[in-house]
Amino acid sequence: MKVYGPVVDDETRCIHYASPLDVVAIRFKCCGKYYPCYQCHEEAEAHPIERWEKREWDTKAVLCGVCKHEMTIREYMGASACPHCGAPFNPGCAAHYPLYFQIDRDKPACQKFSP
Repeated sequence: MKVYGPVVDDETRCIHYASPLDVVAIRFKCCGKYYPCYQCHEEAEAHPIERWEKREWDTKAVLCGVCKHEMTIREYMGASACPHCGAPFNPGCAAHYPLYFQIDRDKPACQKFSP
């Protein structure tokens, strides 16, 4: 699976987010390309980000950078680690869910969401 943007290692870390827990890439709805983060997408693409709607959360659109397992949005949003290899995910990524996924407005962006 090709991951676009300024990826700094083979586990999908980028120049913007490179902690040991930053090991996911998101397939953007607007272009179908995997990027490590919204900033990588914004720097590389000339179109705005389109968010995945809640009815699309069963789409495989999240990639574990460690084992390359593709997850559904729903599966990713309910996990703190990769269900395939156990690699832990950065809990801070939940703060960016509203950039990638259509979420209920009454839920704070800093928590994991129950689909």
